[in-house]
Amino acid sequence: MENNPYGMAAMWAQGDWVIKSVALLLLIMSIASWYVIITRSIRLYRLRKNVSTVDQFWHTHSFAEGLQVLGKDTGNPFHHMAIEGQAAVNHHSTNKDDLHGQISLADWLSEALRSAMEEAAEKLQSGLSILASVGSTAPFVGLFGTVWGIYHALVGIGVSGQASIDKVAGPVGEALIMTAFGLAVAIPAVLGYNALTRANKGLLSKLNRFARQLHAYFLTGSPMQKDSAVRTMSLKREA
Repeated sequence: MENNPYGMAAMWAQGDWVIKSVALLLLIMSIASWYVIITRSIRLYRLRKNVSTVDQFWHTHSFAEGLQVLGKDTGNPFHHMAIEGQAAVNHHSTNKDDLHGQISLADWLSEALRSAMEEAAEKLQSGLSILASVGSTAPFVGLFGTVWGIYHALVGIGVSGQASIDKVAGPVGEALIMTAFGLAVAIPAVLGYNALTRANKGLLSKLNRFARQLHAYFLTGSPMQKDSAVRTMSLKREA
């Protein structure tokens, strides 16, 4: 079987170090973008399973039981947010002599939940900058390889003095392959970026809603707060 004189193998064999460097760079960019797309898609698929447990959380009869429903997965942002909220309430009630004791529980709790929300957002958005960079630069990297290849093809034609179709089609066609490579790398990166960004927004919206519910629970429905209110009313009656 004869080798294709206009194929990618011929382009690699005839290309100089610049063309080979551009091809390797596009390959690395493609591997990086597909790694981000696959790993982040798997993580979002797992997190969507955690979303279904949020409604079950509010149908439990205690906070500890609710945490068990959410699961102990360290990557579950809903479980992490609930733990952070509980820790903030406990810390505020047991360290009233500290400077933050002058801050109201509502403000202290809001800051703790906001920090947990921002941490979850950072984890969800990690890697998306790679997709954005690949999607915006890969076409130009491929175009650079094309321009460089065409330049050398024209120089070779000028030196040989032969400008027939069979002499031009091969070198120019091989150079144009670099443009196709650039587009093949950029298009999945752009589509993956848009899909992951849209999915992250939906998940962050649910996290924001859960944070508001936790805030209301810890201020009005927490057993700790109820016990504190009962003790305060008892002291007032005794006075």
